[in-house]
Amino acid sequence: MSDRENDKERNRLSARAMRYAKVGANIGGVAARMAGARLTGTGIKDRSNAAALTAALGGLKGPIMKVAQLLATVPDMLPPEYAEELSKLQSEAPPMGAAFVKRRMMAELGADWRQRFAAFDLHPAAAASLGQVHRAEALDGVRLACKLQYPDMQSAVEADLKQLDVLFALHRRMDPAIDTREMAKEIGARVREELDYKREAKHAALYAEILTDEPLVRVPAVRPDLSTNRLLTLQWLDGEKILNFKSHGLEERNLLATAMFRAWWIPFSRFGVIHGDPHLGNYTVFSEQGAPQGINLLDYGCIRIFPQSFVAGVVELYTALLHDDFDRTVHAYETWGFKGLNRGLVEVLNIWARFIYGPLLDDRVRTIADGVAPSEYGRREAFRVHQALKEKGPVTIPQEFVFMDRAAIGLGAVFLHLDARLNFYRLFNEAIENFSADKVGQRQAQALASVGLTN
Repeated sequence: MSDRENDKERNRLSARAMRYAKVGANIGGVAARMAGARLTGTGIKDRSNAAALTAALGGLKGPIMKVAQLLATVPDMLPPEYAEELSKLQSEAPPMGAAFVKRRMMAELGADWRQRFAAFDLHPAAAASLGQVHRAEALDGVRLACKLQYPDMQSAVEADLKQLDVLFALHRRMDPAIDTREMAKEIGARVREELDYKREAKHAALYAEILTDEPLVRVPAVRPDLSTNRLLTLQWLDGEKILNFKSHGLEERNLLATAMFRAWWIPFSRFGVIHGDPHLGNYTVFSEQGAPQGINLLDYGCIRIFPQSFVAGVVELYTALLHDDFDRTVHAYETWGFKGLNRGLVEVLNIWARFIYGPLLDDRVRTIADGVAPSEYGRREAFRVHQALKEKGPVTIPQEFVFMDRAAIGLGAVFLHLDARLNFYRLFNEAIENFSADKVGQRQAQALASVGLTN
């Protein structure tokens, strides 16, 4: 190894050590508070503890905020006060300054990087947890969105994931009803993937291939000539925030909800691919003369590619619940990877399944969850599941289940925000019409090969 490489390695180790110290100090103190509260039976529901956790995480640039939001989706892992506070976390890291952006762009595209753009705005249009987005214009006149990764993110990711292991281990000791080890593996794998912008570029190309015939969903085109491992350049898609349309008429709100449904369920049910982060900032609405026409799907860092057997399990469980077939529900859970099931455990899992699948089983026009506030979506059912698992469990959540569950909850919250009223039964059955696991596998293999991806 050369002296220069040795220096780089020492810098990486130094950055990681500093991150460990900073994250560890922040999370360790709050974790100790939580542990002490649980052990003594006092204060665990104190909102000041929840606010302390949010403050500890929100002050850090990097993936820890995404991890924190994921913790809120683990059934009853945190008291409602904690989950509510964590849901407020936004990826609002302080942006890199203009001089720093110039250095980063030079590192990615070379000393002549400015000559490769007709225009480049050094002030970011958006700052997120792993990087920031800049508006630009290509030499051919195409408007662009350039996502530039912050420095030392690999060190940040590894440090943050180490602390996630600490939190999950603490949770298992205090509350063994849900074994979170597989969940930690899944979160780690997906967050590490988000560092690879070349892979994200392939994800975007994959979605362009999958959704090519979906007029309600737009996918930005990738510019490989202006992209690297840590710089992703995509076509800029104009759009408005979806919450701007909350006060629009029911027909327009329903159109946007339908677009969201198809953007998530068509790729999954036909190609075994799902967007694991249905965050409000990851899509905008495109309009014509003020009337919404559909959604722009913007971020492709958190994409999950499933084996065809997992997709078959989703359809199998739906069919089992539709026909109240207990044996088929057991088979579906086993297909997903649940082990050591007995009747009691299956009945507990069915509480959550009936909540997730409920609107899809009901052949009528309805809201996604009648009378439930977006911030409370799924809380009551999660609490019931966790309380029951204390008696019937423990249960290990399969690795592949994590982002499927997260996507379902995230989508449901969007439908609630829009107050959409749709026949979700018919939408879902259109998506799975003539379903065949073999066809899913064939379509997936062809689509992945076309963009140079492997599962």
